[in-house]
Amino acid sequence: MPEQFDLIAIGGGSGGLSVAERAAAHGARCALVERARLGGTCVNLGCVPKKMMWYAAHVAETLEDARGYGFDVELRGHDWKALKAARDRHIQGINDWYRNYLADSDITLVEGEARLVDARTVEVDGRRLAAEHIVLAPGGRPAVPAVEGAQLGLTSDGFFALEALPRRVAVVGAGYIAVEIAGVLNALGAEVTLLLRGEQLLRRFDPMLREALMEEMLAQGVNIIPRAQIGSLRRDGDGLAICCVQGQVLGGFDAVIWAIGRRPNTEGLGLEAAGVEVDADGHIPVDAYQNTNVPGIYAVGDVTGRAMLTPVAIAAGRRLADRLFGGRPDARLDYELIPTVVFSHPPIGTVGLSEDEARDLHGEAVKCYTTRFTPLYHALSGRDTRTAMKLVCVGAQERVVGLHVIGRDADEILQGFAVALRMGATKADLDRTVAIHPTSAEELVTMR
Repeated sequence: MPEQFDLIAIGGGSGGLSVAERAAAHGARCALVERARLGGTCVNLGCVPKKMMWYAAHVAETLEDARGYGFDVELRGHDWKALKAARDRHIQGINDWYRNYLADSDITLVEGEARLVDARTVEVDGRRLAAEHIVLAPGGRPAVPAVEGAQLGLTSDGFFALEALPRRVAVVGAGYIAVEIAGVLNALGAEVTLLLRGEQLLRRFDPMLREALMEEMLAQGVNIIPRAQIGSLRRDGDGLAICCVQGQVLGGFDAVIWAIGRRPNTEGLGLEAAGVEVDADGHIPVDAYQNTNVPGIYAVGDVTGRAMLTPVAIAAGRRLADRLFGGRPDARLDYELIPTVVFSHPPIGTVGLSEDEARDLHGEAVKCYTTRFTPLYHALSGRDTRTAMKLVCVGAQERVVGLHVIGRDADEILQGFAVALRMGATKADLDRTVAIHPTSAEELVTMR
């Protein structure tokens, strides 16, 4: 007989942990299945270690800026191994904390590969579990292109395993992972080439953000090559060479990092045995309440292909548990106006519609306000790194439907303004707010 539970969560990342924790708090008997390290991509190979590397790069930039503020600084180098060791210790501490937290919350942790036997039963390495509610939250993994020699390159997972700073690096991709990795490596002293399949970085972001980031990365010394169609990757003496379809060969790289997107971890889950449908990319479609096509089976997080962000998976998981066990039958996550940050150099903060999206929806009713300036910090730093901001407004009341910032502290500025947009703020609401001076954020309430 299978072990009986009220809820089984497959995947110990942000979504699975959150739904199991909230369900257990409501009194449900829960099991969580994880095949690797607790915390999922975010804790182990994403948000947390990425932000630590970004901080390291930020410190490197600050050391360069120090002379402008009167400090006599002599930089004797950087110990990548020491940084990695400290980062890995911190991550291990989070892993251990999750393990203890699950035990304290009376959530059964089952380690191993999960496979659906049917719509109510999960098998983990021969051990069978059953529940009325099964939540699929297996996350995703980095994509690798189907080109000759692709295995010679690294993914973002491999980036976090690097034991030393590669001196010459090619990063292939145009999304947020690509620009974040390229920015970190460049700031820490690597010679970085960023290869784009198309013309632009961050294709789905507001044009102002794309253009400002491209300009800044070029100014910082990143070599950006657009329209690079990769044909193969091969050994080139002691390094690697990228052969482009157009015939161009770029060689001498110590490392090539693929950052071309992510794929859902749906293979081997036994979805066909339970009748769970997937789309052409392997994602599991869900409705507004995280329901799959099979009653009693749900999906949250990156595997759904919707707003693949850690806080989204957490919020969706908690609301699902509230609906199933907390007496809130209408609980669900609203996927509109989700703020996000790109930890590029400089960082980007964005919430709501881009100008292009707003014009597609609202046409001539759209009015945009923009500003671009050098923040006070850089008045003495010696670097002309500028900040750019845009408000996208709609209608006679000028309701703010999009807010976009690139520049120093954009990551910290955005959260409060995201609340304002969620509450339906208008341009007049921002205008009536007293500015905090001198800050970059004040520009968002003084824009004309």
